[in-house]
Amino acid sequence: MSGRCCQHGGHRERGVALIMVLLAMALVVMLAAGMTQQQSIRVFKAGHYLAQQQGGSIALGAEAFARQILVRDYEEDKEDNQMVDSLDEFWAANAAILPLDDNGVAEVQVDGLGGRINLNDLVSGSGQVDTLTKERLTRLLAALSITTITVDSLIDWIDSDDQTVSAYGAEDGQYLMADPGYRAGNQPFVSVTELRLIEGMTEEAYEVLSQHVAALPVSGLGINVNTATGPVIQSLSSELTEAQAASIIEKRDEEPFDNLQDFLALPEFAGLGLKSAGLGLQTRFFEVASRITYDNRVVNMVSTVFRNPEGEVRTVQRDTGQKNRITKEPYTISEG
Repeated sequence: MSGRCCQHGGHRERGVALIMVLLAMALVVMLAAGMTQQQSIRVFKAGHYLAQQQGGSIALGAEAFARQILVRDYEEDKEDNQMVDSLDEFWAANAAILPLDDNGVAEVQVDGLGGRINLNDLVSGSGQVDTLTKERLTRLLAALSITTITVDSLIDWIDSDDQTVSAYGAEDGQYLMADPGYRAGNQPFVSVTELRLIEGMTEEAYEVLSQHVAALPVSGLGINVNTATGPVIQSLSSELTEAQAASIIEKRDEEPFDNLQDFLALPEFAGLGLKSAGLGLQTRFFEVASRITYDNRVVNMVSTVFRNPEGEVRTVQRDTGQKNRITKEPYTISEG
């Protein structure tokens, strides 16, 4: 009797031990599976980070390529003794396509900012409103049929005080009522994207207006009449129509202006008393948009560069948050 009890007790002990072993094995398998998953995630993250870093490095190389194009453009203009920037030049005509072996492609586009109205020309360093820029921006908004914002609200965003310039302006009082609340910039625009914060701005209005204005850190450069958009040309006088602005651009496409006198002598300006103040033929600031497709990943970068009167080009700022900036016809650059 006691023998059978001992036998049954031994079976139970061995059964419990087997269950413990199986549980331990299950736990080991679960831990191993979890570690393998974590390791796979780490490997993916490392690969993604490496690809992003490589894409970023290639984007910097694309930016350097664009700077060299702008330097070469300056040298060619100097050699021809014609320091004029126009839309028929190589930098403005196409988006360059640079093959990257078998792993991807780099797309680079250069856009001149000289043909836009500089928002920061509105208010001088001493806080004085520039009448000429204010009038042009007022006419630009009218030409674009934008009625939800006013130029006074742009002035209030830049000037350093907290008093509205008129009943059509906007200062902290209006912006603090937003959800969430914020304050007026009270300094020059750093980026055109700040326009989204202006009182009354809609996304539709922003998308339209942002194509014709710039936020340059240097004031007084003037508008390059050889690259100005139709609405910007129309902003030069309240009497200019959209059709007349289109006619001016058509003549400019046939032959860019090499002096302001020829531009001001156009029949479209007859009797308007248009002066050369705030107008020019050169572009100092450019945007370099790069889109790098590498290892099935895409890296975007938009760089603002400045070309000084001696032809030296340096980068002012970089932005990796903008997409869909490559819009021009592609031109493939061969390795040869």
